[in-house]
Amino acid sequence: MKVTKHAVPHARREMFVSRTDALFLMVASAAAAVTTTAFTVTGIVDSSAGQVTLTLPVATPRQSVSGLLLGASGHYTALDATIPVLPSVPAALLAWAAALNQLGILAVLALVFLLARRLRSQILFTPGSDWLVGTGGVVLALAGTAGQILDSVARSRLAELIGVNGHVPGESYLFSLDFNAAPLVLGIALLLVAGVFQFGRRLQKDTEGLV
Repeated sequence: MKVTKHAVPHARREMFVSRTDALFLMVASAAAAVTTTAFTVTGIVDSSAGQVTLTLPVATPRQSVSGLLLGASGHYTALDATIPVLPSVPAALLAWAAALNQLGILAVLALVFLLARRLRSQILFTPGSDWLVGTGGVVLALAGTAGQILDSVARSRLAELIGVNGHVPGESYLFSLDFNAAPLVLGIALLLVAGVFQFGRRLQKDTEGLV
């Protein structure tokens, strides 16, 4: 009995991210980096050149609200203040805060560009990828956290300078911190991703030549 072997065509492997998608991500991340950097620089120049409107924290209950119904009482916790010229120290702190926040954004966009480039070449676990991802996570966590702290210090100082947070007996504070934990959490997550890349690179080296 003769048995004839029929070739079974291999099923076409579908990629979750195609080369075209990866190219689009590369272009989009590069364009976003240029655009956000331009907006950041423009904002820093505009704020140091003339009149600026900022939301400042009100950390004292003395700024009470009148005319509330149902016997309610309350006080302002923020104030939109228009300042003709920013003092030099708060202006410098705000500029550094904007620059650090932009640095965190650039770290994320650089990682998107890197991963898209690796996906387009279909070689994800390349030497140094784990280091780049880990560095991006550290930069994002540190820059994002430091930027928020500097921004809060500057806004609290401005609130004091315009008299909305003037010190009175029994009231004292360092500064009002409006903290967003997203950069810190995402930075830690990227460190874990770097560990995955390191493991994937080691696994790829161990399996080279076996197939």
